[in-house]
Amino acid sequence: MIRFSTAALIALSLTFAVSAQERGFITIASTTSTENSGLFEDILPQFTESTGIEVRVVAVGTGQALRIGCNGDADAVLVHAPAAERKFIEDGCGVDRREIMYNDFIVIGPGSDPAGIQGAETAVEAFQIIADAEAPFASRGDDSGTHKKELAVWAEAGIEPAGRWYRELGSGMGAALNTAAGMDAYIMADRGTWISFDNRQNLEILVEGDPVLFNQYGSVLVNPANHDVKHDLAQEWHNWLTSGEGQTAIGAYRLRGQQLFSPSAE
Repeated sequence: MIRFSTAALIALSLTFAVSAQERGFITIASTTSTENSGLFEDILPQFTESTGIEVRVVAVGTGQALRIGCNGDADAVLVHAPAAERKFIEDGCGVDRREIMYNDFIVIGPGSDPAGIQGAETAVEAFQIIADAEAPFASRGDDSGTHKKELAVWAEAGIEPAGRWYRELGSGMGAALNTAAGMDAYIMADRGTWISFDNRQNLEILVEGDPVLFNQYGSVLVNPANHDVKHDLAQEWHNWLTSGEGQTAIGAYRLRGQQLFSPSAE
C-alpha cells in the first residue's frame, strides 16, 4: 500500500488549487435578461466546475454589450439581436457567431386592459390599438435587444411612438417591468425575465405567440486580431455553450415549473 505523508497530501492539494486558479477568468458582456432571469446564476457554476474558468458578467442592454465587446472590454458577448450581431462581425469586432438558445417576447399590460389589446392576433395589431388609445406604454429605451424588437414592431405598424403616453425609460428589463407595474402601463418583455419577475401587481400577459416575437440568443467571440482578449478561454466558453453539456444545462433551467430558454445550437 502506498502511503502519503500529511505534508505531501497538502502539497498535492495546493498544486490542484493553484492549477485551477491559473485558468483565470473571462468577461462576458451580456443582456440583462440572462442575468435577471437567473440563467447565469444557474449555469455559470456548472461551466466553472467543468473547466476551471471563472466567468464575470457585465449585464447591460444588447447595444451596449456589443459596444463593450467592440472596445475590447469583454472576451465574448451573449446577446439577442441577430442583425446587430451580424453587423458586429461585419465591422470586424467579433468572430464565430453561434446560436445558443431562444425564447420569445410577450406584450404585457394591466389586467383591466384599458386599450383592449387582448385578443389581438399580432403584436403589430396590439401596438396599433395602444397608439390609437394613447394608453401608457413603457419602453426600455436603451438600445437593448428587447428595445430593438419593440422598435421593429412599431415600424411595421407604421407608427413613430411619441407623446406623454410613451415613456422611454433607459433601463434594464427588470427595472422597466417595475416601472410598468407602477404605471399600469403596457410593455414588451422577454418571457424569461417575466417568469422570474415578482412585482407583477396588476400586470398580465395579453399578447403572445406571434412569430414576430421569436427571440434568438447568440454568442459571439470578440475579435482577437483587434484586442488582447482571452480568446482561448473564451473559446472554451463558446464551445461549452454549444456542447451537449451546455445545451442540457440551458434546457434544464426552470423557474416556477417553467422552462425559460430552449437550447438551439446546431
